[in-house]
Amino acid sequence: MRRQKAATRHGERELAFQVLYSLSFSPVTEINALRRIFAESLKSMAQWRADTKQPAGAMTFAWELVEGVWSTSPQLDAVITRFSHNWRVDRMGRVELTLLRLAVFELVFREDIPPKVAINEALELSRLFGEDKAKSFVNGILDAVAGALENGEVSRSTHISPTRLE
Repeated sequence: MRRQKAATRHGERELAFQVLYSLSFSPVTEINALRRIFAESLKSMAQWRADTKQPAGAMTFAWELVEGVWSTSPQLDAVITRFSHNWRVDRMGRVELTLLRLAVFELVFREDIPPKVAINEALELSRLFGEDKAKSFVNGILDAVAGALENGEVSRSTHISPTRLE
């Protein structure tokens, strides 16, 4: 049973990554537009749901990730900037930035996700979607963020302050 839950979360992370990556090309400023894009992505995931025996409404975790990253991206970018020495966020590849935002969101805002899981999932997605060198770049930044969380330089937050208009 635990294995099925992990597989489900991995699939939902992958969907969240794909939705967030698409937003790097066509950003939205309203929550309703975000919901519409997410719903359209769910329709295209019908085969995934059939293959993994997921009911149509089982994408709550993916939505939480998409909405959370979308609503906190300036805060996430500030954390990423702090640990990406010699790399500005606006110069990072879209795949890498999307992976970093997703993982940093999990590290900072999701206490239910152990840091090692967030990092490992980001690295797995990096293998699927990123270039060969992306994995070490993403790993280096995420390790630094996790270390800063562990020693108190960065604090975990369960409060998500909206940065977009609803």
